[in-house]
Amino acid sequence: MDYTYINHINSPKDLKALRVDELPAVCEELRDFIIQSLSKNPGHLASSLGAIELTVALHYVLDTPDDHLVWDVGHQAYAHKILTGRRDRFETNRKFKGLAPFPNPQESEYDAFIAGHASNSISAALGMAVADKEHRTVAVIGDGAMTGGLAYEGLNNASMVGSNLLIVLNDNNMAIDPIRGGMTQYLVDITTSRVYNSWRYKAYNLLKKMGIMNDRRKNKVQRFNNNMKAILSKQQHNIFSGLNLRYFGPADGHDVKTLVRILQEIKDYRGPKVLHVITQKGKGYAPAEAQQTVWHAPGKFDPETGERIVTKHGKLWQEVFGETLLAIAEQDKDVVGITPAMPTGCSMNIMQKEMPDRVFDVGIAEGHAVTFSAGLAKAGKKPVCNIYSSFLQRSFDNIVHDVALQKLHVVLAIDRAGIVGQDGATHHGLLDLPMLRPVPNMVIGAPMTARDLELMLYTAVEKLDGPAAIRYPRGGAACDDPWNADPTKWEAMTPGTGKKLQDGKKAAILSLGAIGNTCREAAEGMDIAHYDMRWLKPIDTQILDEVGKEYDIVFTAEDGMTEGGLGSTVAEYFSEKGYKTQVIRIGVNDRFVEHGSPAELYDMLGMDAAGIRKTINKFVD
Repeated sequence: MDYTYINHINSPKDLKALRVDELPAVCEELRDFIIQSLSKNPGHLASSLGAIELTVALHYVLDTPDDHLVWDVGHQAYAHKILTGRRDRFETNRKFKGLAPFPNPQESEYDAFIAGHASNSISAALGMAVADKEHRTVAVIGDGAMTGGLAYEGLNNASMVGSNLLIVLNDNNMAIDPIRGGMTQYLVDITTSRVYNSWRYKAYNLLKKMGIMNDRRKNKVQRFNNNMKAILSKQQHNIFSGLNLRYFGPADGHDVKTLVRILQEIKDYRGPKVLHVITQKGKGYAPAEAQQTVWHAPGKFDPETGERIVTKHGKLWQEVFGETLLAIAEQDKDVVGITPAMPTGCSMNIMQKEMPDRVFDVGIAEGHAVTFSAGLAKAGKKPVCNIYSSFLQRSFDNIVHDVALQKLHVVLAIDRAGIVGQDGATHHGLLDLPMLRPVPNMVIGAPMTARDLELMLYTAVEKLDGPAAIRYPRGGAACDDPWNADPTKWEAMTPGTGKKLQDGKKAAILSLGAIGNTCREAAEGMDIAHYDMRWLKPIDTQILDEVGKEYDIVFTAEDGMTEGGLGSTVAEYFSEKGYKTQVIRIGVNDRFVEHGSPAELYDMLGMDAAGIRKTINKFVD
């Protein structure tokens, strides 16, 4: 396709120079550009295709970057990046040292707020709207983010704080998987009378011209509007109107000219307001429309045929988890699975397919997922709650107060722990170990191989009676031992027991989790002892005593922050026991890590085999 329009759009100012009737052609070009780009350089396709018309309309009407445009999640924002001066660099999106995977204020003045985790846009935008009353502020929330509790905290506060915030609800009925829960059905059921809309626009403008409308009368008029809406639409107040937020919609989110008209009409209305638009995830690309979950982030593909270019791989960590969980659940009727909107991503859909009544997708609500699990455990079930490491941070209070304090038997399966790659700083799982280690009653394990994950999960579910956390990374699982989910071959892996993998006299390296495979490669041929610690809490003190007495230098390796994790645990123990052993910690040291392939990032951090070997050689003659 010849990009007649977008090749000449380097900022929203260029877009605003076009006629409204030219905007559909701009949308068509953007859609093709994104499809062609992502077919070669993978990213979040379906969500961005669904938000193209909305993005064009917002930048056409608003005066960005002076007006604040806050995106939720960021999956929707590729068209936003292209229209705001990043078209020529878009081929570097998500690549090492290239464009960030999500909106980031350090990259562009048009990115008003960082967007990597869901449901924060309303709260952040409300703060901006209160602080800066000279400019407009818009929050775009969608991709399932309305299931997050933070969104409702923001809505509640928006109704009480004096601001002119506009909340655009991009309603596509999807997160990565289809959204579950009552809010989804509620949004589907919302209807707003065309008669009412027409009447309201005309009446408001007339009253304003006559000087009858002012701030003092606004709340009374708002209540009257809500009553009229209920009468004309034959329904009770919707939740937004009930919170005293002016509600507009639902509107067709793929009719760019209508969106422009509506935004122009409501952009300067005083007070907080909601524009509800209906979109289709994957809009305009048939394969993505047909399989929205698969095409959320499809990898490379043929843009003409829609055939995905799937790289062959061994067993993924998430698949090991999903198949093992199903095998355990088949033997124990009390085992249930809980996931915050990630059944496919974490492979809990394997159990969900066989036992749909025992798997609960609670939506993007990590705190609720943990406390819901606590309630299940209190009533006698054995909940396994799978949450990505970076998202687990949102549920820390729930873990402490609702699970650990009561010593409830909740198993946290922490997926995507450690460096995850192209999604960058908002998605790396680097904080779970130092976050959970101080929590009383918590058992923490990290498998080095697929077989270890099988045995750890079995141990946590069937042999423990309190809270446990099992962390594992993204990608392919090391399979030293033949992996299978045959329940007759399971053995408990006692917490607090590690394993010696290699003898050595000059120093020792203690590893935790999958990074142990890299350490084994690094230590091969060296006179270095290697131990797989397996459990952080309780830790194997027998191994620590052995190496503390034997070696002058001990290295620790973990795929996470060095502060508070394995290295800190070992150093604290040596100090308490009076060992004079020097502890050299290998991991991420007090920094947020950028995006890039895992190989590039491990190399940068000195956490690949070459980097670990270099560190060993630096301290060992």
